[in-house]
Amino acid sequence: MAQRLFYGWIIVGTGIVVTCIGVGAMLALSIFLQPISEATGWSRTSISTAALLNWLAMGVGSFVWGALSDRFGTRTVVLCGGGLLGLGLVTASQATTLGQFQLLFGVLVGLASGSFFTPLTATTTRWFTRNRSLAVALVSAGLGLGSTIVGPLARWLITSYDWRTAMFVIGDLAWLVIIPAALLVREPAAPPPGAARAAAGTDGAELTVAQALRTPQFAAIAFTYFACCAAHSGPIFHMVTHALDHGVTAMAATTVLSVAGLASLVGKVMCGLIADRIGAKRMLLTGLALQALAVSLYVFTDSLARFYALAVLFGFAYGGVMPLYAILVREYFGARIMGTTFGAVAFVSTLGMAIGPWAGGWLYDTLGSYFWLYMGSSGIGLGAVAIALTRRARSRRRCRARAWRPETSPGPARQKFSASGSGPSIGTSKNGPGPSGSMTSVPSLAKNAAICCWAAIARPATAGTPMLVRNVCGLAGAVGNASRTRSLRK
Repeated sequence: MAQRLFYGWIIVGTGIVVTCIGVGAMLALSIFLQPISEATGWSRTSISTAALLNWLAMGVGSFVWGALSDRFGTRTVVLCGGGLLGLGLVTASQATTLGQFQLLFGVLVGLASGSFFTPLTATTTRWFTRNRSLAVALVSAGLGLGSTIVGPLARWLITSYDWRTAMFVIGDLAWLVIIPAALLVREPAAPPPGAARAAAGTDGAELTVAQALRTPQFAAIAFTYFACCAAHSGPIFHMVTHALDHGVTAMAATTVLSVAGLASLVGKVMCGLIADRIGAKRMLLTGLALQALAVSLYVFTDSLARFYALAVLFGFAYGGVMPLYAILVREYFGARIMGTTFGAVAFVSTLGMAIGPWAGGWLYDTLGSYFWLYMGSSGIGLGAVAIALTRRARSRRRCRARAWRPETSPGPARQKFSASGSGPSIGTSKNGPGPSGSMTSVPSLAKNAAICCWAAIARPATAGTPMLVRNVCGLAGAVGNASRTRSLRK
């Protein structure tokens, strides 16, 4: 009998399709930038402000949608987001004033786009234990495919019709693709209680959302993600217009963005595979350094061949680092609050994504070139490397100690443990002194011995072999004291 396909890979495929159309439709604003400016007379800074609002709304949406996915499920969230995205694109295509366009495309489309990547990534991490980095990388690859597929489609529609028709058609496409695809999304079966406790021991303590957001690890991941996105968002958004300014034709400039998207797809998959072997942090540091270098090279690029070559390098770098943040969040904070914590990290990162397009438009309108955009972005990219180097590893022992507290556990474990952690604190009982004294009753000895036996069996799963040795020694000491007590009575 043929082996059944693991449903987690269907979740991955759904995530690729949904993020490709959902986020790709929002990112296509860079293709619409020049046509809208020429048709309406709006400045590049004003239109780039819509991208600023996109990322701000997407950041808020990522946090809110992520929390809602933890509560109501990812399928419901993606269905709502798909409907909202189509509505935003269709209505933005009919906007007659700059304010209407900024509100409809900037806020509504951005808010809807936040419902895709974060919840689907959180769900993917819950489906996979092995190949988790690869699975998340493939879902993240949908972002690169969005630029590769939606961008050329938008350019063809603009060339054949106009920008309003193109945006209207893409809105209809969002409804036709995302809503049916969302029906395939489902959560994995709940693990047995024992398996859940074991996962908590290996993936991190069962922290609450408030506790997770106060950890230094969360701050390091969030600020690294922010600087990373601030470094590449401006160069990505203004890539097409920068090529046009150097005499590249409109369709060729669009294919430069598509090449960067394809390279980011390759980078996501390859860096995900490598991260499964060398660790996410090492891969992240390498990718961030390569991204900073690639951005700085744009100041020397002035021909189509060079634009293509740099698109490959830059796309591979920024694409490769993107899925690694979700892996780090999953490793540090576990699966239970993954949607909320990764949504909070994504919210911080979208602030960086919001700054780049607006800053690039302002610098161009003020100085007449993109030189300082690329130099500043490269410096911010190096800052991301520096922040990532400050990230400390969480203590496994402390996490496990938090995950299992004998004072709050049912059964015999309510007996207090000594401050040294070597075993139960078997002190004076109502029948006389305990093993630390000279007299112990038989019921008290039986009770204390039972506690030591239970601790010797239960504690190794969370505290390791040293705790087992200490508990056994404590039991041996209790038996030895009992023997001395009997000899004294004789």
